[in-house]
Amino acid sequence: MPARAVDGELFLQQGRRLVDGLLDRYLPPETTEPRRLHAAMRYSVMAGGKRLRPLLSLASYEYCGGVSEGEDLPIHHAMAALEMVHTYSLIHDDLPCMDDDDLRRGIPTCHRKFDEATAVLAGDALHDIAFGLLARAGSTEAVAELACAIGTEGMLGGQMADVQAEGRRVSREEVIGIHRRKTGALIRGAVRIGAILAGAERDLITPLTTYGEKIGLAFQIVDDILDIAGDQHLLGKEVGSDSKRQKATYPAAVGLQTARDDVRRLVDEALAVFDESHENMLKYLAEFIGRRQN
Repeated sequence: MPARAVDGELFLQQGRRLVDGLLDRYLPPETTEPRRLHAAMRYSVMAGGKRLRPLLSLASYEYCGGVSEGEDLPIHHAMAALEMVHTYSLIHDDLPCMDDDDLRRGIPTCHRKFDEATAVLAGDALHDIAFGLLARAGSTEAVAELACAIGTEGMLGGQMADVQAEGRRVSREEVIGIHRRKTGALIRGAVRIGAILAGAERDLITPLTTYGEKIGLAFQIVDDILDIAGDQHLLGKEVGSDSKRQKATYPAAVGLQTARDDVRRLVDEALAVFDESHENMLKYLAEFIGRRQN
């Protein structure tokens, strides 16, 4: 189990296996009606990925003293819910009315594999199941946290701003505002939900919130950089799609080298909330975000 991990790589490997098992357990089987809808949901959720949001939630939970040994724990419900919400956002983000992407994680996007209507409904259904799961965790504060992270002040608001920014030149401050909401809010929420479920006090949640905000912005800047300088095989999607669609990106606003420098600065600022002598998985995950290649 991830709680026994002695290094970051082991935590990632074991944690991803845990998340995959939880998702397989909590998702409806394809043999249950409506079969096509359930098949589309499982197709997108089980396609792989970094599982970063549930792992951040688990790392935060353990950092705050939460016990992760056992089956069907509240943190497990939260971890699965976070990944389902993330996948729902990707399914909708890939639609022709949004980014119109053909590939996600190296395979056809949900609307290409099935059809647009099924993809829309698959995203909606994952959203529904996610909140049902998180409600089982027994914390109204955690449910409210997720709702805030994906609402009009979070992911959905950021997506709207991203759409409205296409085709025009935007400032660094405007790009930061988009990125903090569209991507950063759910990452920050994942960190906070883990702490909330562990029963952390406010004086501990506050620095973890700062950590989540820093790595959330760093994550999206790295995404922007990889769209310019990444390996398409590693990314599992087309490189250069942001520039083709004239999306608001951080390198377009400040330049590629400054973008790389700012990622390093944000990671360092995230690490600064912890005692330098105390190693923990949140520090490892911050470094992982800063150096990732996909």
